[in-house]
Amino acid sequence: MLTAFARAFRTPDLRKKLLFTLGIIVVYRVGTHVPIPGVNYKAVQTCVNEAQGNQGLFGLVNMFSGGALLQITVFALGIMPYITASIILQLLTVVIPRLEALKKEGQAGTAKITQYTRYLTVALAILQGTGLVATARSGALFSGCSVATSIVPDQAIFTTITMVICMTAGTAVVMWLGELVTDRGIGNGMSILMFISIAATFPSALWAIKKQGTLAGGWIEFGTVIAVGLVMVALVVFVEQAQRRIPVQYAKRMIGRRSYGGTSTYIPLKVNQAGVIPVIFASSLLYIPALVAQFAGGKSGWKTWVEQNLTKGDHPIYITSYFLLIVFFAFFYVAISFNPEEVADNMKKYGGFIPGIRAGRPTAEYLSYVLNRITWPGSLYLGLIALVPTLALVGFGASQNFPFGGTSILIIVGVGLETVKQIESQLQQRNYEGFLR
Repeated sequence: MLTAFARAFRTPDLRKKLLFTLGIIVVYRVGTHVPIPGVNYKAVQTCVNEAQGNQGLFGLVNMFSGGALLQITVFALGIMPYITASIILQLLTVVIPRLEALKKEGQAGTAKITQYTRYLTVALAILQGTGLVATARSGALFSGCSVATSIVPDQAIFTTITMVICMTAGTAVVMWLGELVTDRGIGNGMSILMFISIAATFPSALWAIKKQGTLAGGWIEFGTVIAVGLVMVALVVFVEQAQRRIPVQYAKRMIGRRSYGGTSTYIPLKVNQAGVIPVIFASSLLYIPALVAQFAGGKSGWKTWVEQNLTKGDHPIYITSYFLLIVFFAFFYVAISFNPEEVADNMKKYGGFIPGIRAGRPTAEYLSYVLNRITWPGSLYLGLIALVPTLALVGFGASQNFPFGGTSILIIVGVGLETVKQIESQLQQRNYEGFLR
């Protein structure tokens, strides 16, 4: 990987792309430290210091924003509205025929869906920004902080609208920066910004574990966490690269005097076909009852049960629910993202077939059978990786958003692998010597 980056910096056009990407990253990180108007910055810092390592319900979103959410900055919402909008549009593509038709139209249809994603991102940013401001005003953003209610001293409606507009504009700028990286930089811009947001929280989280440790001044715990992290990275790289290759043979066709086809290829089915999306879905779904209970008044029985069982990461009911939801969403997302019947029809249309399997419906049934078989180990792997923060919570007293937790490691390794592959492919295109050597 380091060799690929070194060779890329020696190539002039790739060096420009890398420097442009680094410049966008610097702008993004600066924006995560610019507070919005109407916020008492000293009170925010006091509550952040008191809540260090105990970020509660907002820990996951705070991780995706690079720590900007709890700081209530311009980029407080980060990339989360865009991620949510992209997932919603992807799910609606299966349900709404108009979106499905746009998806099949090629580049023009994809551009239209991207435009819808931008509009939905802005709408979600307004909704989430309003919720964040209301939460900060009520003091629920930092439960237990002595100055939580004075974070937003001015309760006027104009101040609230100004704060929401600033955060919505910040989300639009983040979306624009990500698209700039995609067009003029290296890799997928949104993925790169998500990678930077998560990686930015690593040093403080690791140092917090060192300070909380008791063995050799905390260095034993610190070294153990680093070792576990390296093992997890190796495991994630191994599984993310694993795939089941289904061979496909294309029959020869005579068109005029020329022969076409007769080639062999394969369909790569990844073991973890769903990626990190099941973990995000499961985390978000488990946050909903805890969030409702936090804003609900009184001492009702359901609120007490939720607070006792679904807000503590080391509770057996929470662990079991989290694991089962991840397995369910892994199968659910694979079912809507990969259509065996569509793949079988396309193969039949172009004269392709799987050796030993008849074209058409038998091919679709075979693909569905193989997909279900490899989704089981993929979903169990996702569930086990996602439970690492819980084990760390028990073993080291770490926060629920452990630095080498499932969501963060899956995203960082996935984005890193794709970026390095793109750099290597561009290097290969520029240095390909051809047949006349």
